[in-house]
Amino acid sequence: MQKNPLIVQSDRTVLAEVDSPFYEEARNRLCRFAELVKSPEHIHTYRISDLSIWNAAASGMPFSDISKTLHDYSRYPAPEHMLMDMERVYARYGQVRLRPGPDPTRLVLDILDDFVRAQVSQDKALAPMLIEKMGGQSFAIWSKDRGPIKQMFIKKGYPVEDIAGYIKGESCPITLRQQTSGGVMFELRDYQREAVEIFYQSGAAKGGNGVIVLPCGSGKTVVGLSAMARLGMQTLIVVTSVAAVRQWIREILDKTDLKPEQVGEYTGEAKQLRPVTVATYNILTYAKNGKAEYRYFDLFNAANWGLIIYDEVHLLPAPLFRMTAELQARRRLGLTATLVREDGHEDDVFALIGPKRYETPWKELEGKGWIAEAVCHEIRVALPEAEKFKYAIAEGRAKFRQAAENSAKIDVIESLLNKHPKEPTLIIGQYLDQLQKVAAHFQLPVITGQTPNNKREKLYKEFRDGELPAIVVSKVANFSIDLPDARILIEISGAFGSRQEEAQRLGRILRPKSGNEVAHFYTVVSANTEEQEYARHRQLFLAEQGYKYQIESHASS
Repeated sequence: MQKNPLIVQSDRTVLAEVDSPFYEEARNRLCRFAELVKSPEHIHTYRISDLSIWNAAASGMPFSDISKTLHDYSRYPAPEHMLMDMERVYARYGQVRLRPGPDPTRLVLDILDDFVRAQVSQDKALAPMLIEKMGGQSFAIWSKDRGPIKQMFIKKGYPVEDIAGYIKGESCPITLRQQTSGGVMFELRDYQREAVEIFYQSGAAKGGNGVIVLPCGSGKTVVGLSAMARLGMQTLIVVTSVAAVRQWIREILDKTDLKPEQVGEYTGEAKQLRPVTVATYNILTYAKNGKAEYRYFDLFNAANWGLIIYDEVHLLPAPLFRMTAELQARRRLGLTATLVREDGHEDDVFALIGPKRYETPWKELEGKGWIAEAVCHEIRVALPEAEKFKYAIAEGRAKFRQAAENSAKIDVIESLLNKHPKEPTLIIGQYLDQLQKVAAHFQLPVITGQTPNNKREKLYKEFRDGELPAIVVSKVANFSIDLPDARILIEISGAFGSRQEEAQRLGRILRPKSGNEVAHFYTVVSANTEEQEYARHRQLFLAEQGYKYQIESHASS
C-alpha cells in the first residue's frame, strides 16, 4: 500500500508520486477520467472534472472501473463522500436523452430526473423549446433546436445522450486502396481500425458522432479516410489551413479510389464544391468588412453531406459552434491530438461534435513503433545583462515577450545545429521579428502567415526532399503539416502557457523515421523569468502522456 502512487483528496484532486514503481500503470488508467494540472518533478496533480467523468461514461467505461482504479492505486482509502459525488455526476450522463420524433421536423426529449424536469419548466430559455408534452417524462422539440438544447443542458450539468439518428446523406462509395498510388502496401493499423469501429458503432444511433484523440504522426487522417469509406457518403472536411487542405487531398487521392474530379478544394484560392470537399475554418468564418455575416456558412448545407470531419477539432473557432449546432442531423467526427482548449470550450465540443470516443496513450504507440521515440529537453539560458533591465521594467505581455525574444537564444540554436548536423530541423517561434532575425543569422528560409501558399508548399517539399536541412517557421506550422523526416525541433518562443501548442509542436517530429532514429524536441526558455514559469504549464499535457523534460542550462556569452 505504501508503494501505491496515488493520494486521492476530497476536492477531487489526485496526487501521483512519479517515483512509485506503479506510477505508469496508474497514470494510464487515471488519464481516462482525469486531467493533469501540475507536473513538478516528483508529485503530479490530476483533477477529476465533471466533463472528464462524462467522457469516461460516454466511452463506455463503467463507474466501477473508475472507483477500482482509485482503490487499487491509492495509498490511503479514497474519501467515500467524494466517490459518491463522482458516481452522482457519472449517473447524470443519460438522464437527458434525445431520440427520433413523430416526424422529421420534431424529436423527443426524455428528461428522466424529476428535479431536472422541474428546473427546465422554470427556465426562460429552455421551457419555450419544449413544444409539446408526450407523457410524464417526454417532450417534443423542433429538430432545429437539437444543438442549442444540448449546449444548454451541458451548461446545467446534464450532458444529453443523443440517439436521435441522422439523415442518410448523398451516397459516395469510397474504397481504401491496398496499395497507395505510389505502389506502397497500405492497410489500417489495429488502433485505427478500432477507433473507426467505436465511432461508427455498426451504424447505430449511438455512434456517428464524437472525437478521436490520437497523437500527431499516428495517422489521424487515415482514421478520417476509413470513416469515410465505412459510411460511403458525401463528406465535408474542415481543416486549419490551405496547406492542410492540400495535404488532405493528397492523402485522399493516394489512399482511396476517389478520382481528382470527385475531390474539391474550398479555400480563398479555389471554390470547388464536390462529393468530397475540403475547406478551411477561415473560409467558413470569413466575414466581409468585419461584419458578423459569414458569407460561406451556407457551404455546410450546400450539399447533402452524410459526414462532416473536423480536423484539429480543439481549434474549432467559436463562430463555427453556432453553425455546428444547426448540423446535428449529420454525422460528425472530430480529430485531434489533444482535447485541451485554452478558451474552456471543451463542453461545447462534447455537446456539438460528440464525446471523446477513443484515445490511446502516446507512449503506448511509441513503444509499438507507430510514432517516433522522442526526447524532450528544456534549455534555460540567462538574459544578457543589457536585456535584464528592460525585462525588469516591462509589464504584462511585454514582460513575457522580452524574455521570449532573449537574444542569447541565437547561441543556443547555433549549438544545437552543430550538435545535430545535417539532421532535418524545424526552428519554430511566436514572434515574427525574432524569426526573421534567426533566419537571417543562419541564412535559412522563413515561413510565416504572410508567406504565399505556393512558396510554402515549395519550401516544405524541398525540406521533405532533403534539399533544405532546416527551416524557420511561425505558428502556421503548429498544425496539420506533414514533414515526416523532421527529427529536430527547436522551439524558441510560444503562446504563453498553451498546452495544446506544445503538444502539436512535438507532433511535428513524431512521424516514424527511417532507421528508427530518435527525435529531439528542444524548448529554449529564459531562465528565472515568466517564460520559464509558463513553460511548466505548457508541458502539462505531454507530461500526462509520459514525456519527461531533461532540464539543461546554457551559459550565455
